[in-house]
Amino acid sequence: MNNKEFIGALSATTKLSEKKVQENVACLISTMLQVWQQGDAISINGFGTLEVKKKMERISVNPVSGKRMLIPQKLTLTYKNSDIFKEKINS
Repeated sequence: MNNKEFIGALSATTKLSEKKVQENVACLISTMLQVWQQGDAISINGFGTLEVKKKMERISVNPVSGKRMLIPQKLTLTYKNSDIFKEKINS
């Protein structure tokens, strides 16, 4: 499902215009980014937890050349689903 299809499905479900749904989704994403920039996690009951974690720098070896490279640290978004969500998906 792409963004346009997602907005259309939300619009049909909520009976709001696609423009209003698009504005609400943009606001939601903006708020989520602000929370993650502060270093906090977002927990949604029945869905799961989204949080930014730091991956430490590490050394990797190129298998073709055998050359060692330093891979810098980076931030990555992680998701851990809730037990309720897991049960709904598996049934």
